[in-house]
Amino acid sequence: MTKIDLKKLQSHRTRTFGLPPAKRLSSPSQALTFVNKRGFVYFWPIKGIDLPSLWMAVAGDRPVADKHDDPGHVTWGWKDGALDKKIWYYGKILRGKATMISLEIAPYFYALSENYGSPEEDYLIAYHEGRLTQASKQVYETLLDNGSLNTLDLRKLAKLSNAKDSEFNKALEQLQRDFKILPVGVSDAGAWKYSHIYEIATRHFPDLSEQARVIKESQARAQLLELYFEMVGAAQLRDANKLFGWGNDVMKRAVNKLVENGILAAAEHPKSAGEWVALNKLCK
Repeated sequence: MTKIDLKKLQSHRTRTFGLPPAKRLSSPSQALTFVNKRGFVYFWPIKGIDLPSLWMAVAGDRPVADKHDDPGHVTWGWKDGALDKKIWYYGKILRGKATMISLEIAPYFYALSENYGSPEEDYLIAYHEGRLTQASKQVYETLLDNGSLNTLDLRKLAKLSNAKDSEFNKALEQLQRDFKILPVGVSDAGAWKYSHIYEIATRHFPDLSEQARVIKESQARAQLLELYFEMVGAAQLRDANKLFGWGNDVMKRAVNKLVENGILAAAEHPKSAGEWVALNKLCK
């Protein structure tokens, strides 16, 4: 079986993750270029998942610092400052974690969501089919009726003030993962003088639904998988499925198409067992 060239793999990841000897990102414009080149990245590195992150490209391959004055936390200001600029799509997407997606690639994600073109009806279908919680329904309807709201006002108007924090936060996460809402700004509301402002996704990006309409699910998966492997170089099928959550059968079909097209190859990892797949150019 084809083997993964570990030296090539390491060199590849060093480049795509923005690690030394590459210069660290030092400005919002460089951050935007980084996101656009990769297609999608995490804001913070997530334990157990290999994917480039804005933090790592700025601060290096080290844990996220607890100290608020760490130089790496400049990324926080870049992210917050861009929420209303529509320069990328930001939200808790992949595995419910903060994800930055280029505007070119966002329609491919949206094409795989449970949205079919009518923001006023799609959520009701999801709710009646048991795919949307009651709390998520209340949050979504509140934004639908009132427009953008900061977290405190949203929770109050959604009549979730007495609900557990976890219930409200899970509703926000569920709606973001399905591209129904997203943070579009920061408010000084609350005791900490910091809370996100949320809005309906298709109001903030009115062309998103139409852009996604012409993309078939198979095309969307092929595009996202190719970008993923172009970033990580090689991965086990379980790792790819862990990130995207498509299910084993769907993931295998999507990967097999890229193998058939000569982009990927089933390969043996010299130091790790399992079903590995890698970019052809990183195999020997």
